[in-house]
Amino acid sequence: MVSTVLIANRGEIALRILRACRELGLSTVAVHSEADASLRHVALADRSLCIGPAASAESYLSIPRLIRAAELTGADAIHPGYGFLSENADFAEAVERAGLTFIGPPSGVIRTMGDKVAAKRAMTEAGVPCVPGSDGALPKDPDEIARIGEDIGFPLIVKAAGGGGGRGMRIVRSAGDLAGAVSTTRAEAGRAFGNPEVYAERFLEHPRHVEIQVLADTHGNAVWLGERDCSMQRRHQKVIEEAPAPGIPREVVAEIGERCAAACREIGYVGAGTFEFLYEDGDFFFIEMNTRVQVEHPVTEMVSGVDIVAEGIRVAQGHPLPFEQGDITFDGHAVECRINAEDPRSFAPAPGVADQWVPPGGPGIRVESHLYPGYEVPPHYDSLVAKVIAHGRDRAEAIARMKGVLAELDSGELVTNAALQMRLMDEPGFAEGGFDIHHLEAIIEAGTLWGTDDDA
Repeated sequence: MVSTVLIANRGEIALRILRACRELGLSTVAVHSEADASLRHVALADRSLCIGPAASAESYLSIPRLIRAAELTGADAIHPGYGFLSENADFAEAVERAGLTFIGPPSGVIRTMGDKVAAKRAMTEAGVPCVPGSDGALPKDPDEIARIGEDIGFPLIVKAAGGGGGRGMRIVRSAGDLAGAVSTTRAEAGRAFGNPEVYAERFLEHPRHVEIQVLADTHGNAVWLGERDCSMQRRHQKVIEEAPAPGIPREVVAEIGERCAAACREIGYVGAGTFEFLYEDGDFFFIEMNTRVQVEHPVTEMVSGVDIVAEGIRVAQGHPLPFEQGDITFDGHAVECRINAEDPRSFAPAPGVADQWVPPGGPGIRVESHLYPGYEVPPHYDSLVAKVIAHGRDRAEAIARMKGVLAELDSGELVTNAALQMRLMDEPGFAEGGFDIHHLEAIIEAGTLWGTDDDA
């Protein structure tokens, strides 16, 4: 049984994990870089340990340092959070070899689902619908690549098998451009991910990004916890998430949710995870699985009443899920805005000091943040400083509450994208719901979001 959890992360997710551990009666170890010594979870943890300088490669991304930290502090489990090493199969395997509990799926499952070619094959075998495309990685033979391209049809998209975060992909609109796109993407994939394999699939012109949250235990039980719409994106980075997804029939969601839960049982998945889909013209198409807790998990927690982080820890301890699918119910609507330390117009990172921090509150409001007055946001890491979640009886009430929340939020001199989020709450396309993944970039390019108003 797990008694002490080492939190291999930083910021708001580290604080969230610490709180879940406290509720479960578990001791905590906070590891941190030299730049993060003043983080709140470091002060609140039962033990803390500096594992290196600010550079992630020498601290949060150093597998030997994390394993050694667990050994030095007596931790018997490691929670990776999200980002950093959370989906690194080598890290999970190193934790397992050290005789520690990895709070997440087995390393073999992470490895399979981290390779998009292998993941797509596994999902096809499990009955989860996938975007039509190549059967595995593209071959070397140019003629065979051309034949596969014609079979898929244009436009298509070439993707790196080990890619992520919007990197390692190219849209191809004609047969004449295919060979060059494959060659370029292969080279980029080899440099960025250490895996030059690429595959091709049909390019959907106007899809929505909809994901299904799952939980699975070591006893063969798996449930789905509803869906989230994450279509408000810029350069493949999510800006706003909500649950449930507006306008999608509940029976369609239930059918895909059941398939995801069945796939978890088939591949031996354990813990919290997310199936990501493109949704277009009434159909779901699997694109990838995130084998970890998501940034946007709070919107699902707000509508389902399930503590996803705590349950992920409990199943890692060997406990069965305390509920079955029929016990899961959904209440109202939730919206999450990511608050980043960045310029609201240019999206350029804006590290600095939060000389004051006044988080908003009120009915149905939840704020996840590691900020405090005087905290200096470092330039070394992701710019996310807070997540603001508003829950209401319906979507209109959730949005109305979010508007009030954003007006209340005060980070002093620290520049954030709160002004952008406030504009988006009033943007006609967002208000209507059901927009596609290109919507935000389209309104930014058209200049309709800010207009002639210089207030940011």
